[in-house]
Amino acid sequence: MWTFCHYTKRVADYLVRHSLGAYNSRTRMFTKIRTMLGRQKAARIPTLNSGDRVYAIGDIHGRIDLFNSLIGAIEQDDADRGSANTTVILLGDLIDRGPDSSAVVARAKEWATHRRLEFIKGNHEEMLIASLVNADVLRGFLKYGGRETIMSYGIDERFIDEAEPEELQLRMIEAIPNDDIAFLDSFTKLIRNGDYLFVHAGIRPQTPLDHQLGRDCRWIREPFLSHNGDFGAFVIHGHTIAEEPQVRSNRIGIDTGAFVFGALTAIGIEGTERWFLQAREDEAGAISTFAAAA
Repeated sequence: MWTFCHYTKRVADYLVRHSLGAYNSRTRMFTKIRTMLGRQKAARIPTLNSGDRVYAIGDIHGRIDLFNSLIGAIEQDDADRGSANTTVILLGDLIDRGPDSSAVVARAKEWATHRRLEFIKGNHEEMLIASLVNADVLRGFLKYGGRETIMSYGIDERFIDEAEPEELQLRMIEAIPNDDIAFLDSFTKLIRNGDYLFVHAGIRPQTPLDHQLGRDCRWIREPFLSHNGDFGAFVIHGHTIAEEPQVRSNRIGIDTGAFVFGALTAIGIEGTERWFLQAREDEAGAISTFAAAA
């Protein structure tokens, strides 16, 4: 015979069972969430292809003195580190702003005769090539450092100031060797090696690497610089000037302002190791080279 006590006991048992079940269910759910949130993926250290060593050089901008000093430092560093499949990548903007663009181009071509070099096109190479046929581009080119490049090829500054755009274009075509123009125009937009991507300015986040536009690769700043996520590769770039290399979790910028701060930087990479080499001009005009871990 059921009594009130029996009834209340059954209700109590029911509530306990279902409360415990709900509690256990919630506990399992929260445990699963904590596990998911707490499961930290070990950060994968980017690496080059096995056996490769790469030196990437930032924006030279007509500073043949810094370029020559950095070449010497790279050659010595490469020899000291022993045998490897070594490539030097120039990240673009060999020309403009500084006084000796034609000499930088000549030195790069000469170096490439006995060293494996690869070249990435910067926005300044793009402007020079376009300025030969487009008067509007020529005006911008002169404003942003092209004047110094044209003068380095022997064209008088007064003529640059007084000539009509069409006259200046004709003089540039006469003064700048076709071989130099073809050389600069042959530069690529980006280079991939292992987990690394080498590019002049940067890339557009959330766009597959195979679909990156050349204009972005040569000109972009935002949203590239402020992006903290994965680019699909670890990016080594120039273009945006800073006094020291900019080391981030997904990129390293090595344009240290050769024409502004008198510092030209290269990054060396082998396996998972990275290091910087730099040629720097002091206040007295003397150039020294330095090495540091990246």
